[in-house]
Amino acid sequence: MIDLKALQNNFEAVSQKLKKKKIDAALLELLKEESLQLKEKRNLLEQLQADQNAKSKLFPIYKKEGKDIAELKSQLDQNKEKITAQQEVVRLLEEKLSEIALGVPNIPDDSVPEGSDEEDNIELKKVLDTPVFDFAPKEHWDLDSNQEWIDFERGVKLTKSRFSVLKNDAARLERALVNFMLDFNRSRGFDEVSVPFIANQDSLKGTGQLPKFEDDLFKIEGENLYLIPTAEVPVTNLFRDEILTADELPIKLTSYTACFRKEAGSAGRDTRGMIRQHQFGKVELVALAKPEESDQVFDDMLSCASDLLTALGLPHRLVMLCGGDLGFGAAKTVDIEVWLPGQNRYREISSVSNTRDFQARRAMIRYKDGKKNRLVHTLNGSSLAIGRTLIAVMENYQKRDGTIAIPEVLKKYMQ
Repeated sequence: MIDLKALQNNFEAVSQKLKKKKIDAALLELLKEESLQLKEKRNLLEQLQADQNAKSKLFPIYKKEGKDIAELKSQLDQNKEKITAQQEVVRLLEEKLSEIALGVPNIPDDSVPEGSDEEDNIELKKVLDTPVFDFAPKEHWDLDSNQEWIDFERGVKLTKSRFSVLKNDAARLERALVNFMLDFNRSRGFDEVSVPFIANQDSLKGTGQLPKFEDDLFKIEGENLYLIPTAEVPVTNLFRDEILTADELPIKLTSYTACFRKEAGSAGRDTRGMIRQHQFGKVELVALAKPEESDQVFDDMLSCASDLLTALGLPHRLVMLCGGDLGFGAAKTVDIEVWLPGQNRYREISSVSNTRDFQARRAMIRYKDGKKNRLVHTLNGSSLAIGRTLIAVMENYQKRDGTIAIPEVLKKYMQ
């Protein structure tokens, strides 16, 4: 959640930054009205409390001077009733403003470029040369006709569209990728954790999926529980409502989970193949850091994900997202896009984001800085999406005869 005090104290500056994310002007106006009203009611409450304190100090003076205190006591009783009523007004306004604020995106960093959508994102660099084939490379669903790796029809039979079944070497390769990624991330200083694939409402509110993105979540009927859309949710919320010590930071974690998304609003996009599935595996990086260290941790996470792709021999590029393409909770994001020869284009395979204190304020994750409790900065990144990495291996390592080579670093995991 954004810092409401910062919003109230400098509304124009904060709202100007939020406009980078193409936020609804009506929502900003509502925020402004509610913020000003809350400020006005708080001021009135403070005046009543100050008046109460000043008049309370008159009691010993009146008694010393032998004055009648009946009128003073009546005034204090009346004022106390006003204070109680005003406290309730302020409480209700705070609740209303907090509810509105839950739907307001994070403030983008100054370094985030202006732009409307992915067309305005900025390429930072390319890593590895794209492969040159002496034949027309195929897309992964055409390659599979020779391999019997992916069974789309039975995936639909078991569940519905956008589910698939991996078989034979594809199932083994998926397992190999998970193990390789976790081992690679551990070698970079990320401790491995295994977490539930189901999360409660508080966890999803903490990382920003609720209430705004409820339509994209699979809810468990009769429970306030949801299938997780990413390991970011349970891993970040491991520390919800906790106060850490400064010495514990940064905390760097990696975890494999299945992820579940309805893909609401994506009708007609990537309906063929495994690019956009309702269920997919992902290895995630999550970090908690002191504010002054979070930019360095961000760079470390980005390097970890990029170097992992390099170790797999997969060409990719790093792209800075513009304001219009930036996610709800992110202050800044760099996407990593892997090269898919069959599509002759780069496709997203990882997003590394710094949310600053946005998630920590929602989830109340703090650390002790001297005598003061401060909000941590939280970061997350895919390292990597398993299905898309599998596709990238298939397409980049395909041979003329339709067979697929295995990257050298994965061979020991395939034995």
